[in-house]
Amino acid sequence: MAATPPVCDFGWRAPTFSLPGTDGQTYGLTDIRGEKGTLIMFICNHCPYVLAVLDRIIRDARDLGDLGVGVAAICSNDAVTYPADSFPRMQDMAAQHAFPFPYLYDEGQSVTRAYNAACTPDFFGFNADLKLQYRGRLDASRREAGPIDLRRDLYEAMKQVVVTGQGPRDQIPSIGCSIKWKHTWAFPGDVA
Repeated sequence: MAATPPVCDFGWRAPTFSLPGTDGQTYGLTDIRGEKGTLIMFICNHCPYVLAVLDRIIRDARDLGDLGVGVAAICSNDAVTYPADSFPRMQDMAAQHAFPFPYLYDEGQSVTRAYNAACTPDFFGFNADLKLQYRGRLDASRREAGPIDLRRDLYEAMKQVVVTGQGPRDQIPSIGCSIKWKHTWAFPGDVA
């Protein structure tokens, strides 16, 4: 099911976290934070929207890293319902594609809830002070990759954040598969 995140809440501060990465390390926001900005992406292994532009996500992460932007990706989908998004499969994907960023597992989904992530992909671009400046799309691609010469919305927005500390006021939201939340059942009278 396709989902669209809300518009950018300019100045919203990035929540902290501590999550395991596919490389065996544990990462917090301070480990990811770049000198000029930080990009936190919510992606997963199975989403056709992510898979259609994965090469562009990797390209933009590399290019943003060269500008001083720290980048990380987080997967939080329920791996019981979506085994392709399990931690071992995340490790496989990160290795196969030589991710130039940490790929983190939010098994408990608390970080994803703190960020109010809505879909995969969902991009959160912060300035050097970790204040949100971009919550838009990668480019105009949808379920299939668009032409290679599409405007690089995410890259251009984050380049502006690097230079000015401010993101563009006009942003087009990302679109993708909804986050696959775990279902917890409780009945009236149950004790937690």
